[in-house]
Amino acid sequence: MAWIVLVLSGLLETAWAIALDRSAGFTRPVASVVFVITLVLSMAGLAYALREIPVGTGYAVWVGIGAVGTALVGMVALGEPANLPRLLSLLLVVAGVIGLKLFH
Repeated sequence: MAWIVLVLSGLLETAWAIALDRSAGFTRPVASVVFVITLVLSMAGLAYALREIPVGTGYAVWVGIGAVGTALVGMVALGEPANLPRLLSLLLVVAGVIGLKLFH
């Protein structure tokens, strides 16, 4: 269960990062509220998962999922460049996250 919660929390990290961008420095109320809610839920899920998963592994997986998710949303929906070096770099992050899970 801890791993499922950790993955969901990583996805929520992507949500709060995008909401933070969309809040335009907290000048847009809806995006700002989405940011706060998803941030709290993401942190709460990480805290829950760390009861069973070592902090180094859990935090690295959480950040990796959030970073890859945020970068992919940026590329797919926000017009950020999606060139081969960037995609290969994201693949390396994914490989690291998988490795941390496999060798946990």
